[in-house]
Amino acid sequence: MPENKTTPVEKAAVKYKTGLLVSNSPHMVTKLDTKRTMLYVLIALVPCAVAATIFFGPGALARILFGAIFAFLAEFCYDKIMKKPDTTGDLSCLVTGTILAMNVPADFPIWMLCIGCCVAIIIVKCLYGGIGRNIANPAIVGRIVLLLSWTSYMTTWPVTNFQKATVDATTGATPLGLLSDGTIATTPVSLGQMFLGNIGGALGETCTLAILIGGAFLIWKKIISPIIPCAFIGTVFLFALLYYGFAGAPAGYNAFTMALFHVLAGGVCFGAFFCATDYVTSPIMKRGKWIYGIGCGAMTMIIRLFCSYPEGVSFAILFMNIMTPLIDRYVERSFYGIAKKEKQEKAAAKAEAKAAESSGKEGAKA
Repeated sequence: MPENKTTPVEKAAVKYKTGLLVSNSPHMVTKLDTKRTMLYVLIALVPCAVAATIFFGPGALARILFGAIFAFLAEFCYDKIMKKPDTTGDLSCLVTGTILAMNVPADFPIWMLCIGCCVAIIIVKCLYGGIGRNIANPAIVGRIVLLLSWTSYMTTWPVTNFQKATVDATTGATPLGLLSDGTIATTPVSLGQMFLGNIGGALGETCTLAILIGGAFLIWKKIISPIIPCAFIGTVFLFALLYYGFAGAPAGYNAFTMALFHVLAGGVCFGAFFCATDYVTSPIMKRGKWIYGIGCGAMTMIIRLFCSYPEGVSFAILFMNIMTPLIDRYVERSFYGIAKKEKQEKAAAKAEAKAAESSGKEGAKA
């Protein structure tokens, strides 16, 4: 009797889809599903949460936890009310709530955060059909709604625990706020302090070191492609370098230090790694990712330098989210010689039209 061997495909079918067999193409089954992907993103956000707790105290950690809880409850209640299958198990709601909470100040009212989570989960995600069908990043839209609804709360930044020893105030301006007010020359900001996170700002965006650790983890686990973060951050750097190279930098700075300033200030790094790389709302092809990242960086700098808002990361990402379908359509490739055949057919049709036109002119002359 020959030994009954089970093929890897059959083992995968039993493990993941009982009774389902695939053939022909070498379909690969991996352990990386949506739940594991979101879990890796949550792990990557841990350094930012730790840094926020160190610089702003336990209230920062409480808001991050409340954001995740509110987002979870919003999706759970929506599924129950609409009698839909429970989708909270994929952990995407926790990622959305955590990222949104990391985009608010350390003393932001928790009830407002709850409203932002409901907007992000229910309106932007669930009403469009759930994960994979939203047209914009839910956390980004939630942040913009909070910014436009409660601007004063979203632009009041508590000083860090280390600044309290030297500053006789409970709130202070962010580096971008100082630049927008024109006081950056009289109140210089250390690039080293900006890199470590000892500055005012949203919970998750101040410590660039923590963001880079989390971003490197996501790239190492191949959760995100490095193209979008590199294109985003690189465009911000080059845009600032060229602008201040021609327009001149504030006193005490030069074009290079101002380029670093714009990379480290605000939400450029956090947005580049954790918001702009959303699978659903970013392009699929590599060329599209480059266009998307460059667009995010350029829009950010245009808003920062030429518009009334000192920060433009959220608006830039939202704008490029809307442009993503057009980018995907522009960069899509045709396979198996289809593109070549179409070009040949168009060229032949054009030649026939030109020949018909020339023969018509000759007949008219005759």
